[in-house]
Amino acid sequence: MSSYDAEFSGGVRVAVTAAPITPLDVLCATGTSYFGSPPVPYVPGVQGVGTRPDGTPVWFATDAGMRPGDGSMAEYANVPEADIVELPPGADPALVAALGLSAVAAWQSLTSCGDLRRGEQVLILGGGGIVGQAAIQIARLLGARRVVTACRSARAQARAAELGADAVVPLLDDDTVPDLAARLRPALDGPLDLVLDPLFGIPAAAALQVLHPGGRLVNLGGSAAPTAPIDSATLRSGSLRILGYTNNSLTKPERAETLRTIAAHAAAGRLNVSYEAVPLSEAPAAWTAQSSGAATSRQVLLPR
Repeated sequence: MSSYDAEFSGGVRVAVTAAPITPLDVLCATGTSYFGSPPVPYVPGVQGVGTRPDGTPVWFATDAGMRPGDGSMAEYANVPEADIVELPPGADPALVAALGLSAVAAWQSLTSCGDLRRGEQVLILGGGGIVGQAAIQIARLLGARRVVTACRSARAQARAAELGADAVVPLLDDDTVPDLAARLRPALDGPLDLVLDPLFGIPAAAALQVLHPGGRLVNLGGSAAPTAPIDSATLRSGSLRILGYTNNSLTKPERAETLRTIAAHAAAGRLNVSYEAVPLSEAPAAWTAQSSGAATSRQVLLPR
């Protein structure tokens, strides 16, 4: 390859091997993220996996949809050196792409934000999503005594159990806070120390009802609702803590270190999530499945 193939326009030319379609990609492309409407035309894709010109496998991030520039959903991506993370030998590109920033969020929410300690009991809300699937396994890797999860669909509940959840509680469309809290309590074995919450809404409020005094709830999303019916008495009587997390708070070195750790666990067979590999030629259908909510697993485009 020529030197142009190696580096151009201040970046490295990465040959893309796998690019996930994530909720953030949809938000950016539709102009409904807090970044506003993106300059068009552009190629979406805020993250991906590929190879450097010398064949080294890497994960990479982009600002597509947030700032001018193209993303990962193409055969090649132009990536700044600081946004490239070398992957360990044996890492499956499609699996690493499916895990990606969702697994980074799960890891950091449980560790740096949630301060998970060995021997604690953890509740993962939304255990069927990529964040939830990763969090179930990560909590185990970090020494949680017991991992309980709450999921909506039968498919998600079965998947959570397969990934190692000790108990799985169904989430129902007509749930009230008291009803869901009443189903969560018998699924617990002793004090509940930490809740990982990508849902908010009624599930978060119900989880607070069953948290042990001094317990923590880390919120990293609002896929169930943008607000939650949380009452002051519950927070004060249990001296509970509600914490917010976003990957945007990480430095690039912190993100890279976490991604390398996740990729190493994936390569060793300790971390897995459900995904569907889709040829780049079928990207429109995969995008529609993700944006409409019809996808039952993470859609990962395979340009090569």
